[in-house]
Amino acid sequence: MKKIEAIIRKTKFDEVTEALKEVGIDFFSYWDVRGIGQARQERVYRGVVYDTSSIERTKLSIIVRDKNLDKTIKAILETARTGEIGDGKIFVVDIQQSYRIRTGESGDEALFIKGLEE
Repeated sequence: MKKIEAIIRKTKFDEVTEALKEVGIDFFSYWDVRGIGQARQERVYRGVVYDTSSIERTKLSIIVRDKNLDKTIKAILETARTGEIGDGKIFVVDIQQSYRIRTGESGDEALFIKGLEE
């Protein structure tokens, strides 16, 4: 099992969500986040200089079975990319164990509904 954390442009969130649904990823968590990137900007408003280099992004957290890793990453890469600085990052981390609280199922069986996925 793997945990995919992707930081993407807020404007790409709906497209990425649709692409994930198309490859069978129906559940994930997300947060609106702010960060500092390569681009630095200052704006002047009424004689006061404001730092606007803080960037608003959306962070996705997706736990997948190993067999779904490549297609999930491909879906994010293809739909989140604009070719400009600030498209985001994807991180992949190993997950040692998972549990479905309702049934007590563990391992990768806790990540899918039997009968809907092999």
